[in-house]
Amino acid sequence: MIKKTTIVYSDIFDPFFNLALEECLLSVVENEECILYLWQNKDTVVIGKNQNAWAQCNVAVLDADGGKLARRLSGGGAVFHDVGNLNFTFILKNEDYDVQKQLDVIVEAVRMFGIDARKTGRNDIAVDEKKFSGNAFYKGGSSSYHHGTLLISSKLDALPKYLNVSAKKLESKGVDSVRSRVVNLSQLASDITVESMKKALEETFGQVYGCTPVLMENERIDKAKVEELHKKYSSVDWRLGQNKKFAYAFGERFTWGETEICFDIYNAKISECKIYSDALDVEIIERLQNELCGVDFNMKAVIAAVERVKQTGNSSVSDDIIKFLLKQNI
Repeated sequence: MIKKTTIVYSDIFDPFFNLALEECLLSVVENEECILYLWQNKDTVVIGKNQNAWAQCNVAVLDADGGKLARRLSGGGAVFHDVGNLNFTFILKNEDYDVQKQLDVIVEAVRMFGIDARKTGRNDIAVDEKKFSGNAFYKGGSSSYHHGTLLISSKLDALPKYLNVSAKKLESKGVDSVRSRVVNLSQLASDITVESMKKALEETFGQVYGCTPVLMENERIDKAKVEELHKKYSSVDWRLGQNKKFAYAFGERFTWGETEICFDIYNAKISECKIYSDALDVEIIERLQNELCGVDFNMKAVIAAVERVKQTGNSSVSDDIIKFLLKQNI
C-alpha cells in the first residue's frame, strides 16, 4: 500500500540527463512510496532498448537539425520528444507496482479538461482512436518504472521527418501514416498547456493514491551517479550500437511487436545473434538473443534454443518465434 507520493520535476531538456535521473530514481525509491517524475526533452528521438537506431530514425537528418538520438532502458517503439511533449515516469518498488493505477493518474488528469481519454491497445492512451500517449515499462532489480508521453502541443509534422515507421506497423493500426494516428491534447482543449497538465497530474496523483504529493528533497538524489549515468546514455555505443550487415536476417510483425532476428555464421554455428524488436518485454528478447548465440545453425538446434527460453519466459512470444522460424530456410 502506498503511503507516500513524491514528485520530481526536471527543468533540463537534455535527454541524456533526464534518462540518467530516471534510472537513478530507481535506486532511491522507498517501500510504500510512488515517485512521479515529470520531464521534457528538446527535439529528441528516443528508441526502445532493443531497437535498431539506424532503422528506426533518420539519424543524419536529426543530426543536421541539431536533434538528439537517445535509447531508453524500456522496450517499445521509437518516439519523438520536443518541449510540446510532457513525459511522465512512475517509479515504485516491485511489490507496490500497479500499472492500472498508474494509468488512472494519467487518464483522470486528461479527463479534467473534458477529454474522454481511454486506455487502448497494448500500451497507448487515446481519444476517438487518436493516440496522445504511448507507454513503456522497465523492471530493474527490486524497483520498476512505467513511463510515457503526453502530446500537448508537439510538432507533429516532425514525426515522419525523423521516424521510420514500417508499412506493416501502420497497416496493423489501420492508418496510412504515423502523423495520422496521433493528436495533440491542445487541439482537443484550448486550456491544456504543459504547465496546466503538470498541475492536473499532481492533483490526480494525490487523488488516486489517497495522499498529498510532496516534492523530493534534493539530498535524496545522488548527483555523482546521475553524472555517471549521463555518460552511459550519451555514449555512441549505447545510443547507436553497430550498423552491421548480418549474413542472415528474418523479420516479422507479431501482435506483441515488430522483430528482426539476425545471425552471423562461423563453422556451422551462430557466431553472433542480434534481435531488434519493439516488444515491450525487454527481457525475453535479450534471453532469446543470448540463447541462440553459439548454437548449431540448423532448424533443430535453433528451435531447441527457443524452447529453452520458453521454459523461463513469455511462452506466447516463444511460440510465435518458433512458428515463424519453421517457415524460414535454415
